[in-house]
Amino acid sequence: MKALVFQGPGLFSWQDVPDPGIEDATDAIVRVDTVTICGTDLHILKGEVPDVRAGTVLGHEAVGEVVETGDEVRGVRPGDRVLVSCISACGHCRFCRERAYGQCRGGGGWILGRSVHGTQAEYVRVPFADLSTHPLPAAADAQYAVLLADVFPTAYEVGVLNGRVSPGDTVAVVGAGPVGLAAIATAEYFSPGRIIAVDLTPSRLDAAKQIGADAVADAAEEPERLIDDLTEGLGADVVIEAVGTPRSFEICTRMVRPGGRIANVGVHARPATLHLEELWKKNITITTGLVDTYSTPTLLSMLAAGRLPASSLITHLFELDQMEEAYDVFARSADTGALKVAIGGHHPPLVTRGK
Repeated sequence: MKALVFQGPGLFSWQDVPDPGIEDATDAIVRVDTVTICGTDLHILKGEVPDVRAGTVLGHEAVGEVVETGDEVRGVRPGDRVLVSCISACGHCRFCRERAYGQCRGGGGWILGRSVHGTQAEYVRVPFADLSTHPLPAAADAQYAVLLADVFPTAYEVGVLNGRVSPGDTVAVVGAGPVGLAAIATAEYFSPGRIIAVDLTPSRLDAAKQIGADAVADAAEEPERLIDDLTEGLGADVVIEAVGTPRSFEICTRMVRPGGRIANVGVHARPATLHLEELWKKNITITTGLVDTYSTPTLLSMLAAGRLPASSLITHLFELDQMEEAYDVFARSADTGALKVAIGGHHPPLVTRGK
């Protein structure tokens, strides 16, 4: 089969690799219909996730059809359309029992495209298939459902729920990329008083307004002043950090009101300064987190009911054999206007190896 293989910092290729097979009784093999590219994949390509080895197939988000299952898989069977979660869960360790699947100590967590071969391929082996795949509702379109593998659960759980967005709150979302936009969309379920989006790119600020932001601010022009003006100098009740840079995190700390919450969602590759000499007296709460994906079934139901604006985030479509072009477009988002890309296409028959 063909797959997108990481060859080392700055290097990758769409190439022939061996077909996956069942390795453990809890595995499923999924024929990939649609995948997407995550900002984390770009971090890997930059060498910022050093535990990813050269030769690894990238990707941790997919929609596809089950073609084979291990003997202990009970929740899905060949022929089922499924969403492949970005998080794999053993289901037995302490953290899985607490629904903190991202912290799984039984061999799961974020492993696809990191420590095991990922989803940017024609076929993928999915460990712990019963908890790591979700049957797709008949009404769910694959190119939009793929956003529920990572983007929407991350924004909802790590941003909106960790930030405890409540009715009447002023919510500032710093970073209007895919996760920031998904945070704006899902924050609206809790009836905040206003949502303010902050970004450097005019096209992303336009997208934020279209998806529900009440106001937008250029990150280069002291956006905290707009927050002060809108809140009579108090600051935002909730600030969601959806970029992952030292500067964006420090902007968040200047926006939050005393007693407010900062929910960090962005993936940070460098240290950020925490100005405790200014923050200690403000009674603020800072949360961080890797997504657990416990909300995925709820979000799938909302997608099927037409209550989740996933289609607003897909800006470019590619076939699987255009994977390298898709990476180029996604990596140059400031020039191309890319938010999320949906990548899908035709596949050769899988050579199964038995159980």
